[in-house]
Amino acid sequence: MRFDIITIFPELFTGVLECGIIRRARESGLVDIRTVNLRDFTRDKHRSVDDRPYGGGEGMVFMPGPLFEAVEFCRGPEKVPGSEVVLLTPQGKTWSQDLAVEFATIPHLMLICGRYEGVDQRVIDSLVDREISIGDFVLTGGEIPAMAVLDSVIRLLPGALGCPDSAINESFSTGLLDYPQYTRPAEFRGQPVPEILLSGDHEKIEKWRKEKALEKTMRSRPELIK
Repeated sequence: MRFDIITIFPELFTGVLECGIIRRARESGLVDIRTVNLRDFTRDKHRSVDDRPYGGGEGMVFMPGPLFEAVEFCRGPEKVPGSEVVLLTPQGKTWSQDLAVEFATIPHLMLICGRYEGVDQRVIDSLVDREISIGDFVLTGGEIPAMAVLDSVIRLLPGALGCPDSAINESFSTGLLDYPQYTRPAEFRGQPVPEILLSGDHEKIEKWRKEKALEKTMRSRPELIK
C-alpha cells in the first residue's frame, strides 16, 4: 500500500514514520510512505502556496496551482487505478473505524494536509475524492489528522501487527467499546483482578467480556448502541 502526504511541513512526520508499527510496516515493505513538500511545486521566489480569498475575508487559502501539480506528481505518469485523493479538513466526513477498514483496501492514498482557511474550491471539485475530519474541532492544519489516518489504517493491514487478532478484538471493531483489561500482579493496592479472569474457563471469560463491553459502551458512548 502506498501513501503520499502532501504538506508544507514534511518535517512534522519524521518521528511518526520512524516509530513503532509504522516503522516496521515500512521496513518490511508492507507500506510505502512519502512526504511531499507542497512548496516544491511553486513558481515564485517566495515559494508561495497561499493567497487572499476573492471576495474578502480573514486568513489565506491554498492556491490551486501547487496542489494540482503535487497530486499529478504523486499519481505519476502511470496513474495507477485505485488511487484516491483525501483532503483533511474540519468540513469533512468524521473519521471512523469503518472508514479505516475501507481505506485499508485502497492501494494508493494521497493525503492533502489542509491549512489556513482551506483550499481553493477548484481543488475539491476536480481532484479530491473524499474530505475527512477527525472530529468536530479545528486544528492548525491537517498534519495531525493525516497521522491519525496513517496509524489507524496501517495497523489493519495483514502482517502489520504481531498478533493478527489484535485489530479485530478492540474498540469499535465489534460496534462496542473494548472490555476492561488486567495484567500482573493479580492484586494491586487492594484492588484484585476479577476472579473469572483467573478461572481458565474461556467460555465464561468471553461472556464476561461481552457483558463488560456492553456496560462500558452504555455508560460512555450510548449512541453506539443500536
